[in-house]
Amino acid sequence: MPKVELEPAGAARAETLENLFQFYVHDFSDFWPVRRVEFREDGRFPTYPPLARYWTEPDRSAFLIRADGNIAGFVMLDHQSHSGQPVDWNMGEFWVARPYRREGVGRVAARQAIAPRPGKWELAVARLNTGAQSFWCGVAAELAQGPVEEIDQDDARWNGLILRLAVA
Repeated sequence: MPKVELEPAGAARAETLENLFQFYVHDFSDFWPVRRVEFREDGRFPTYPPLARYWTEPDRSAFLIRADGNIAGFVMLDHQSHSGQPVDWNMGEFWVARPYRREGVGRVAARQAIAPRPGKWELAVARLNTGAQSFWCGVAAELAQGPVEEIDQDDARWNGLILRLAVA
């Protein structure tokens, strides 16, 4: 397995994250129940979410995932609750490039992002993203201090599985 590291990604890495987000939006579009985004006239997807918030707002953090030194994805953390319940941390966005999937890179990166940040976490997974549901259930079970609450939510805030867990 490659050596996995998280590299803080501030404003100096904005272009890198915006480029990676093109792949992320493309991959994630498989899990939208209807087409929700159109290409801009330059052939790129719109930037979603507004990425600058991850290095201008103090309650957000962005990281590049590196595998053996190579860019392999990204992690974005925030404090947004999808359930409407209090939360200390939320996995805002998480993506691993296809060449690094099924090698353990994502699991190691998720552990590195979550384990050092104690508190109440939410991991929200889109309803149609069944592979990610299994992945995040495994991560939650491994890192939770106590039981993992599973919420099947379908409202304006979220449509899918929300895992709530305490990390010590």
